[in-house]
Amino acid sequence: MNYAQAEIKNAAVGVGVTDTPDGLARIAQPGCAATLWRRQLALEFQTWIDALDPLKLPKARLVLRPDAVKDAMRHLCEIVGMEDVPERAWLEEDISDLATRFAEMMRAPYLRLRLDTITTNACRKFHIDALHARLICTYRGTGTQYGISPDGEDPKRVFTVGTGAPMVMRGTLWPQNPRSGLLHRSPPIEGTDETRLVLVLDPVFEPDEVR
Repeated sequence: MNYAQAEIKNAAVGVGVTDTPDGLARIAQPGCAATLWRRQLALEFQTWIDALDPLKLPKARLVLRPDAVKDAMRHLCEIVGMEDVPERAWLEEDISDLATRFAEMMRAPYLRLRLDTITTNACRKFHIDALHARLICTYRGTGTQYGISPDGEDPKRVFTVGTGAPMVMRGTLWPQNPRSGLLHRSPPIEGTDETRLVLVLDPVFEPDEVR
């Protein structure tokens, strides 16, 4: 894992880049604001999902246990009439695997799962999420954009996460100091005819958060 620990003005700005999924868990290292699993999706899968009618892409906002994610994904794909092909099975399995890994990393009994199709400039402003941590993975379209900004202003240099590459980012409720100096946003795509498919996972720690 390539990892550069850095602190600027008492802000964690390090981004750990890993070639294995286990490396995502190093978000807990001091000074690490985010971890990125640098992976590229199989060409067969990418070609398949890019060619799908956007109406055939699953969408959801759910709170559930990690071990229920795979069944939930199967039902969501059936609801939109997604053809039962190996690429669909891989998508269901991958989302389930990411959910399991993320829940274990966060020690969270539940997850808030959001699967969105995006065609606008949603969340176009750079920000830090008001939660413990978040995992984002874009399966179709342009990935999340991020940059370093210890002073809260828009980053001077913007990076774009590769399609299919999961990223875990600290939020404002992360329990360890220093605070995160990494901001992110959805890429501006309005008017381009692009449709993104984005998975977002948030940890849910207490029963009263399950709603």
